[in-house]
Amino acid sequence: MPGRPVARHDVLRFRFRQHQLDREPGAAAGPDDIALLPFGVQDTGTDGAAWALVIRGLPAMDPGEIALAWTLRGAPHAYRRSDLAAVAVATAPLSEPDAAKRIFDAARPLKAAGIPALEGLRVVACHLREIVSEPTVKGDVSGRLTEQVEQPYVRFCRPCDTTHVYEMPFRLAALQAGLELDAGTSPPVLRPVKGLSPPLFERLATEAAPLFDVIRGYLRFYGPARISDAATFLDATAKDVKAHWPSDAVEVGVADAAGTGKPSPRFALADDLEALRGTGADGTTRRLRLVGPYDPYLQLRDRDLLVADEARRKDLWRVLGRPGAIIADGEVIGTWRPRAARQRLTVRIEPWGRLPARARTLVEEQAERLAAHRGVHLAGITEA
Repeated sequence: MPGRPVARHDVLRFRFRQHQLDREPGAAAGPDDIALLPFGVQDTGTDGAAWALVIRGLPAMDPGEIALAWTLRGAPHAYRRSDLAAVAVATAPLSEPDAAKRIFDAARPLKAAGIPALEGLRVVACHLREIVSEPTVKGDVSGRLTEQVEQPYVRFCRPCDTTHVYEMPFRLAALQAGLELDAGTSPPVLRPVKGLSPPLFERLATEAAPLFDVIRGYLRFYGPARISDAATFLDATAKDVKAHWPSDAVEVGVADAAGTGKPSPRFALADDLEALRGTGADGTTRRLRLVGPYDPYLQLRDRDLLVADEARRKDLWRVLGRPGAIIADGEVIGTWRPRAARQRLTVRIEPWGRLPARARTLVEEQAERLAAHRGVHLAGITEA
């Protein structure tokens, strides 16, 4: 199939299946049955990773088996606890230039002081390892770290009206220091991972095992994709991503969301080509999910392929007050927002067109599932 164009709807259905959003409730026997966990499941928002895992078939998120850590883009992600050593390697930078890009404005003062970005990250990780010997609130960790490092590592923060360490080096160094995040804590609480030797950036992502390789993972869950998509997702340099692009990635053409124009060149893993072929869908909604605002399915970087309308894209991926998405067989057909009060949950939906009777029934089922997950009663569904 190399070079053969792939229809947009086939790409979306492929991604929907790759994300295991087509599974029945409780279909996963345990964390080993969740394909996304070696790649990471972002834990942002009220329901976060826990709900993302539930709608992929995991009955519950057991902290004994699943751990949280700051990794990709400095965001908290869920992983199998037994995989944290491999994850630390896979989510490290690819190179010195890549490390400098990932820490954003923290790179400039380090460079001015003659300190390579990777060395600066190691310094922060070493201090964090010494500071956190027991569960400690982030603010306390930051305060002690600020006292121990010199000027290139700190800055004056206007919103806080104080001087503290740069945020991205702090977050990216935490797992490298052997630290995880306590689930459900706000502000975050860091603690040492039992049995994990701190890698301290001694191994870079170039040494990652294939299962945990984040570039390969991006193609697995968001393919067919472009090099620029993966680089943006990782906050990495396009040059580094291109240099470490999987050798078994095959170029395919994908039609745009409007179905017009020349198919854009993208890449898919060779083993995924068969699954990308059309399934002959008849238009009937078979699987529908209410995915959270930061669900992995929405973390793709070719947003215009998933949602063609610019106004709808801006609403779905707004910076503040982001809604969840109603996904039917891979297609976004509307948005939703939860309203909770006194152990009662109301789900407000905003369909992007007429909602067929079957789709509405599935929305009701998913809303009931969300209420059960939260341990509250579903008061009803309202429509904008």
